[in-house]
Amino acid sequence: MTEATKPTEHREHHHGYISDKERYLSRMKRIEGQARGIAKMIDEEKYCIDILTQVSALTRALQGVATGLLDDHLKHCVLDAAKLGDDAALEKIQEATDAITRLVRS
Repeated sequence: MTEATKPTEHREHHHGYISDKERYLSRMKRIEGQARGIAKMIDEEKYCIDILTQVSALTRALQGVATGLLDDHLKHCVLDAAKLGDDAALEKIQEATDAITRLVRS
């Protein structure tokens, strides 16, 4: 079976974020540290407004990762699918729409 005849879900595909993988991993490690810091603040019974400020910063950091991944998805996965044909493009556009819907709800 050649790459072109494999079902879509089994084809070798490099995700759009791959060129920024190290940057994403670095950002996620910082986010992990922020989450541990918030847990420590709660454990140490810090002032609730200070904790909420850190939760807000953590939320913004996660949103930044999410929007970056979405941007990469649109620029790479959706664009590549559009070049393959209508069904593939429609599938990727629907995936992006569903992801946007989840992000807006959160």
